[in-house]
Amino acid sequence: MANHTSKHIIEEIKKGNINALEEVYLEHRDFFLKFALKHNVEMIHAADIYQDTILALHDNIVEGKLSELKSSISTYLIAIGKNKIYQHFRDQGRHHSIEDYHLNENFTELNVNLYPQKLTKQQALYKKCYEQLGKRCKEILNLHLYRGFTLDEITEVLEYSDKKVLKSQKSRCIKHLKELIKNAL
Repeated sequence: MANHTSKHIIEEIKKGNINALEEVYLEHRDFFLKFALKHNVEMIHAADIYQDTILALHDNIVEGKLSELKSSISTYLIAIGKNKIYQHFRDQGRHHSIEDYHLNENFTELNVNLYPQKLTKQQALYKKCYEQLGKRCKEILNLHLYRGFTLDEITEVLEYSDKKVLKSQKSRCIKHLKELIKNAL
């Protein structure tokens, strides 16, 4: 299936080719499950969410909502999956929380210390500049860039009054980081 274009795959699924859908399912399953596990979804729920995601892909193709992809199929599946994971947490009364994020962040720091890597000069510079950001900017950028949270999710987790306010803050944080890097060069 890897040799087929996404357009060909979409055409085959639209024709009712179950084998094409099964191949997509098998090809992207492990990647999706790793993604879900990284976002603290239990394996049993991750498998259910993946099946729902595949069904959503199928339905979108059959209903004519999806006739062409501008991204890879895995990217499309992750986009659907993110929303389904978020819905899963909402249904359970559990939301992404900054506490979950801090626990994961501390665990990552522990792993980095256990398995030290030598940073390139550019990476060290970026890290140094990043560390100069304020706490709120670090939280926003970590949640958005590292953890893959959407702006809606970050708005809820960090209790912003409005998504537009968060978007402006994120933009200022990125601009500030770029200035720090530029000045450090």
